[in-house]
Amino acid sequence: MNTYEIKNINPTVEEFKYLCESVGWSDFINFEVVETSLKNSIYCVTVKEDDQIVGMGRIVGDGAIYFYIQDIVVHPTYQKNGIGKEIMNKLVEYLHTNAPDKAFIGLFASQGNESFYEKFDFKDYSPNMTGMFTVISKNS
Repeated sequence: MNTYEIKNINPTVEEFKYLCESVGWSDFINFEVVETSLKNSIYCVTVKEDDQIVGMGRIVGDGAIYFYIQDIVVHPTYQKNGIGKEIMNKLVEYLHTNAPDKAFIGLFASQGNESFYEKFDFKDYSPNMTGMFTVISKNS
């Protein structure tokens, strides 16, 4: 990762939107509230090449018991270059340094990406535990 700059800063709303659009997440995110969401992140990592954002990841949660790794995204042009791994390394390093004993660290893995997260000691606990979620839809 010699030409990439990794920093502990939040992306701008425009950078976040750019990355999300690059991987097809546009229909799943309300960009009108992204600024608040990013501001409320516990920890965020951005990766840039020549001042252009190419990847990001963040930690959200209550900062005490529950932490969730969220929005690990790398622009498709830059995927398979170890950027996602570097983002996860920074997030996990932050958690090992700052999260208390017995903290719960969760994430949702996209289908087919489970093995990537297993390298960071995340495990699939199904069928005994199932990751579930719902989305509030006010346009119905």
